[in-house]
Amino acid sequence: MATYAGLDRPKSKAYFRVWTGVFFLGALGLVSLLYFSTKKVEYTWRWNRVPQYFLYEEKTEIRAETEGEIVQITPLGQESRVLIRGADGEESHDVPASSLLLAEGDYVYPGDVLGSFSRHKAGILVEGLLLTLEVSALAIVLGIVLGLFTGLARISENPALRWGAIAYIELIRGSPLLVQIFLWYFVGGTVINAMLSQYGLAQISPLWFGVLALAIFTGAYTAEIVRAGIQSVHRGQMEAARSLGLTYAQAMRKVILPQAFRRILPPLAGQFISLVKDSSLLGVISIRELTKASREVVTSSLQPFEIWIVCAILYLVLTFTLSMFVQYLERKAI
Repeated sequence: MATYAGLDRPKSKAYFRVWTGVFFLGALGLVSLLYFSTKKVEYTWRWNRVPQYFLYEEKTEIRAETEGEIVQITPLGQESRVLIRGADGEESHDVPASSLLLAEGDYVYPGDVLGSFSRHKAGILVEGLLLTLEVSALAIVLGIVLGLFTGLARISENPALRWGAIAYIELIRGSPLLVQIFLWYFVGGTVINAMLSQYGLAQISPLWFGVLALAIFTGAYTAEIVRAGIQSVHRGQMEAARSLGLTYAQAMRKVILPQAFRRILPPLAGQFISLVKDSSLLGVISIRELTKASREVVTSSLQPFEIWIVCAILYLVLTFTLSMFVQYLERKAI
């Protein structure tokens, strides 16, 4: 018999084999349906052009800066040092020997190409993916801190803290995230940067206004998750901790929060996964995260199907990895 893990009677091995087969048949049928659907669309698939948006080879030309004669070319392993002497003085350039286009005695002018070298660089999709990771990580950390303190204030007996937390939560949850991003960037950003410029200070990048908008939005939902998790712990736990001589803060930190943490991990994972996907809205304030980078590639390459499919897969990899990490934390916390 199979291991009992449900609320009804244990199932046989044949039961699991049959329904496992049904699952894989359904998945195979769905993939087949998508495949045959693509064959019916009058579209030329060009998957071979997608890798260049992850990694590409950049060619850089080495040009002369002054007018003069090449008086000496000195071999330096795989490179050659080109010495140019003219009326304005001398200059030298290290050029890969395999790409050297001129020889000793040649006369060059400013802008003439001496040679070139190539190097691999991350493509626009990789840059967008890394920026999405950066924004999401910063917003998650700030959201956790803000949500934890707001959740504790939400259940505080201090009226100022409790009412302030309620006002913040209801205000943030009652307006769309896109509107909040616009407010932080166009209103808050304009005011703050104007004040900074008056004192000769550096301007704040739009990235930080985007992170702040995401963190504040996430903090409101995290606060309610934390509040619900704390209140789900039986009141007797606090009473027992206080009877042992612990202060309220010590009892909350050592007794209540560890128990609440195990209960709030699943909803927190869902909230943080939503945050990763919500970061796609930052493209409206000129932050080139993954979605905006994909939109730029589609505009320049005219490959909407391939690029948006790749974009969806990259988001799936991010969210699935985060989900697996939270499940690992759940197992460690049990």
